[in-house]
Amino acid sequence: MRSNKKQKTTMESTSQQNIIAHGTKIVGDIESKGPFRIDGTVEGTVKTDGKVVIGKAGSIVGTLEAVNVDIEGKFSGKLSLKGTLSLKSSAQIDGEVQVNKLAVEPGATFNATCSMGAVKTLASDAGEGKNQKGQSA
Repeated sequence: MRSNKKQKTTMESTSQQNIIAHGTKIVGDIESKGPFRIDGTVEGTVKTDGKVVIGKAGSIVGTLEAVNVDIEGKFSGKLSLKGTLSLKSSAQIDGEVQVNKLAVEPGATFNATCSMGAVKTLASDAGEGKNQKGQSA
């Protein structure tokens, strides 16, 4: 019985969502393999292999690297996604966006340079920045 209980607990912990609650401010870098819901404020870099949801009261200022992101709140900085960026009507985006797919609801504010297609990690983009600029010119 104990081994079954431990296995269940392990499975639950890997599927749990990380939550940054309203009124919480984090300054620094966050790295995780699991999904995030941000209703507070993050200033820094957020890297995850999961999905990120920025709630209406949530905001990120900095860099976000994830698979999929849903934004209802604010984002300012560099955003790099392997999957889909979904902007809800209350979303406010400023900065640089690199995504595979983009979905925007009417009313969202999108003030960003955007490139779409297969997304590489930010680290590999930095090394190839000169080549990309040369190709787009």
